[in-house]
Amino acid sequence: MPASTLITVAPTGAETAKADMPQLPTTLPELVETALRCERAGAALIHVHIRDEQHRPSLDPTRLRDTVQALREATDLVVQLSTGGSVHDPLEARLRVLDAGPDSCSLTCGTVNFGDEVFTNPYPFMSRLYVQAQEQQVVPEFELFDLGQVAALGRLIDQHGLPFGGRVHVDFVTGVPGGMPGTVPALVAGVSALPAEVTSWSATGIGRTHLPIAAAALAMGGHLRVGMEDNLMLARGRPVQHNDELVSRAAALAQTMQRPAMSSADARELLGIREV
Repeated sequence: MPASTLITVAPTGAETAKADMPQLPTTLPELVETALRCERAGAALIHVHIRDEQHRPSLDPTRLRDTVQALREATDLVVQLSTGGSVHDPLEARLRVLDAGPDSCSLTCGTVNFGDEVFTNPYPFMSRLYVQAQEQQVVPEFELFDLGQVAALGRLIDQHGLPFGGRVHVDFVTGVPGGMPGTVPALVAGVSALPAEVTSWSATGIGRTHLPIAAAALAMGGHLRVGMEDNLMLARGRPVQHNDELVSRAAALAQTMQRPAMSSADARELLGIREV
């Protein structure tokens, strides 16, 4: 059982409209303010999606570089850029995300139905992203939406060796309509199927599966991802007003389980992040 807990905050995502959730951080100043407050609350890593001036999902290279730089200057958080973007982004644009020089990137291990859309991740794209991350010294976090993607992760490791940094960290994203359900049995099955090379794992539950998955992950030795990308309600009838509410609750739960939130320095060691 790990002595402490890596808490990742995913503050924005690509699905929720700013008009529907004005408190969603979509501008760079809002994102930096969110990062600072979430770091104080216990987060050690920030998983970043960016938006354009109209608050629409974007993979603009300049915005990505500016975001990485601003977050590094303001915080000690591990900066992880999403290579998923939105379900509409072309594969080539998603590959160029690494050019912004993040500490880490997401790497989803397969195509999955995503509500009424399809989140496309064909194996050749995954393979290119894996190798590119090795070459550019970016540590991938392998996002797993179903059990088939656990097997695909094993295939990537067998084909290309260990990722940069020598560690293999995965995140189970549960509760997406079309992916694995946000239930304890589903999470247990996923963890049981992980390749031997995996050194750490985290989990998140979408929407109302948020808390059960967090509790199960802590009990099983896993780490946590929270944030408004995954959950917009703090409780029934109580919308989240700021991402630090979700981070604070996760940190309190981890403390109760005698696995307090780890520092960013410990997160860098856990994940094999390079010095910048």
